[in-house]
Amino acid sequence: MADPLILFVEDNPDDAKLTLKALRLSNIENETVLAADGVEALDFLFGTGSYTGRDTGMMPRFILLDLKLPKVDGLEVIRRVRGDDRTRLIPIVVLTASGERRDIIDSYQYGANAYIRKPVDFVQFVDALRHTCEFWLLVNEPLPPQKKP
Repeated sequence: MADPLILFVEDNPDDAKLTLKALRLSNIENETVLAADGVEALDFLFGTGSYTGRDTGMMPRFILLDLKLPKVDGLEVIRRVRGDDRTRLIPIVVLTASGERRDIIDSYQYGANAYIRKPVDFVQFVDALRHTCEFWLLVNEPLPPQKKP
């Protein structure tokens, strides 16, 4: 069986590059699908748009999600993921620069499983990302595959 994949949703190319580098430095070798906005993330999850025909039986182990996204923001992504039986149980980790109280509250109320504020220091960022990925990929017991009706 293939290693579980990560869906990473980030619109800032510099932040995306930095995060992918941090994953490599943390020896996280799982396939990471990068979506540049909320629409692309939802297309990936539901097999629509440029992902039409994708095997939607292969869902990510977890979603790393920025909040401030173009087209469809992160809170709306959470709402849509939680609103669909095919995706509602996928863990969502908000990974954002925002420390705004309202963003934290809204993220959890919409159904995020964790909220991580991106550390400014790169070494701390690598460490936080490594711990996050190790938990969701190695420590947490994932939901068993669902049988199709």
